[in-house]
Amino acid sequence: MATPFNAQFDQHGRWRRNFARRLQQLREWLDSHELLDAAVAERLQRLQAQVQGDKVMVAFVAEFSRGKSELINAVFFAGYGRRLMPAGAGRTTMCPAELAWEPERAPSLRLLPVETRAHASSLAEWRLRPEAWQQLPLDVDDGAQLAAALARIAEVRRVPLAQARAWGFWQDPAQDDAQPVADAQGLVEVPAWRHALINLPHPLLQDGLVILDTPGLNAIGAEPELTVGLLAQAHAVVFLVAADTGVTQSDLAVWRAHLHAGDGAALSRLVVLNKIDTLWDRLSTGQQVHAQIQRQRRAAAETLGLPPERVLPVSAQKGLVAKIGADAALLRASGLMPFEQALSDGIMGQRQGVLRLAVESGVAQLQAEVQRRLTIQRRDLDDQLAELRSLRGKNAGVMASMRARIEQEQAEFDASAARIQALRAVQARMQQTLLQAASGDAIEDGLAPLRAALARGGLKLGARQAYATAFEQLHGTVERWLTEAGELQQMVAASFRALNAEFGFSLQASAAWNVQSLARDVAQIERGYLHYLGLGHALRLAQAGHSQRLTRALAERLTAVFASAGQEVTLWSHAALAQLDAQWAERKRSFTRRIEAVDRIQQAASSLVERIAELDAAERHLTALQQQLAQLCAQLLAPPAPQPAPAAHDPTPVL
Repeated sequence: MATPFNAQFDQHGRWRRNFARRLQQLREWLDSHELLDAAVAERLQRLQAQVQGDKVMVAFVAEFSRGKSELINAVFFAGYGRRLMPAGAGRTTMCPAELAWEPERAPSLRLLPVETRAHASSLAEWRLRPEAWQQLPLDVDDGAQLAAALARIAEVRRVPLAQARAWGFWQDPAQDDAQPVADAQGLVEVPAWRHALINLPHPLLQDGLVILDTPGLNAIGAEPELTVGLLAQAHAVVFLVAADTGVTQSDLAVWRAHLHAGDGAALSRLVVLNKIDTLWDRLSTGQQVHAQIQRQRRAAAETLGLPPERVLPVSAQKGLVAKIGADAALLRASGLMPFEQALSDGIMGQRQGVLRLAVESGVAQLQAEVQRRLTIQRRDLDDQLAELRSLRGKNAGVMASMRARIEQEQAEFDASAARIQALRAVQARMQQTLLQAASGDAIEDGLAPLRAALARGGLKLGARQAYATAFEQLHGTVERWLTEAGELQQMVAASFRALNAEFGFSLQASAAWNVQSLARDVAQIERGYLHYLGLGHALRLAQAGHSQRLTRALAERLTAVFASAGQEVTLWSHAALAQLDAQWAERKRSFTRRIEAVDRIQQAASSLVERIAELDAAERHLTALQQQLAQLCAQLLAPPAPQPAPAAHDPTPVL
């Protein structure tokens, strides 16, 4: 039973696979026509990595027992004919679980023991230590084995409350309603695992989808890297509340603490009013049930500060049953299809649009790079044709004079090598300065005031001021970085103009990277983390392990943002030098060909006519290459075949 989200994501996956195939065809074509220089090869590699490495993360967030795992089963895994993710009454998903596909790794479930929370190491650091994880193989052809293995995500342990608090759970005794109930031995229930990584070759996961299934409020708040890392980077966040209760206080606490929709984040948020089947009542008419659902929908939207159209009534359980049983009427009543449509058109469509715009820009730059190479070759051919046609009927003395003139031009051109070497040296020095400013050491220096403030015992009352001081220093680093990045771009552009004027190059600096994105990303991180230093998190911050993990997560986010900016600089710089190298080598070959042509003509008069004919044929070949290049680049950007969208249906039950 086709569904909107699966269909659109599969369509996007086909586009990515077609793009990779056509990109390889373009590479082979360029190589066969000696157009694959270092600059072009780097652009091809960047385009390939950009499309193949693109991931779309959808995070499902809610308090316990709101139906997150059941919704994941219904949307993504109904094809297995059973539940894969553990779902049922009570608490099921006890630790955050990431579902993705890494082709270099066998299908498996990896579980990180909760005891690792006693250490300050971040999740990113634990990912690099495979021996710390328990690994279970997954049989992708056996649904029962898959479900049994994934059930381990729900495993729990019983430990003393003091131990649970040391691991970051229930750290605020003032929240009476959030405190656990101890058993007769004084033990409380905690997740057995800190994090789960599920590597599954599901078609959507193979196409780049990453699913994040989160536990409830207490477990979310205990893991800073989850709240300020993974959730902050998710392209879509689906928040679930129960249709019968509406937005409860604990629901509102999760929303306000971790999913506040400011700064444009509302566009990436969808709210699911789940379990609408609990409102289906044979004593009420379908219209009465529908009106009740709409009242709950409007109330939830008002409480969460969202437009009503971003709150979607759904019955995940009925939707799963309907898909497995191919029951079209029940599927319509479940409301699952409109939810998937909103997910695919609104959030996934925006994400895929961003990728395709980036790819279009990359293909345009690639085409321009190759076109410049062909233009240089055409210009050299035109120069040679003009020279040779002027030799018709001339004597040997004129030819000797022309040879001497070409040699003089070649000698003058060789002088450009020193200028190019000087440009390389200056560019390398400026690039190294930029990379050092974006290094992990620079970030650690900027975060030193905050780290020192959080290292002190007791309540961290000065944490917000230390945070402001740290980011004031980081913003200063960003401003200096942006200034130096602009100077590098200006220096290269000015050097290219001088080389073009003096030595006849046709160099053109690549489009400048978006340096302002670094300032925007750092400001976004600052706003996102500030919330976790308020009074509502004071008791958590008093725990040394929690504050250390918070600063580690912050440092990793900043390092990733600065590293991305540094990579942009490196790629831009390499592309500029590769273009210069390619044109210098082409000009050198052109001088050699011109001298060889004159020598051949001096030896035999008939060679002049033959050489002119050869150059005419070469010009026609260049014209054909330019046309083929345009066709191949247009094929790269060809959109996938459109899929008809199913009509939306109101989730009115069949009574």
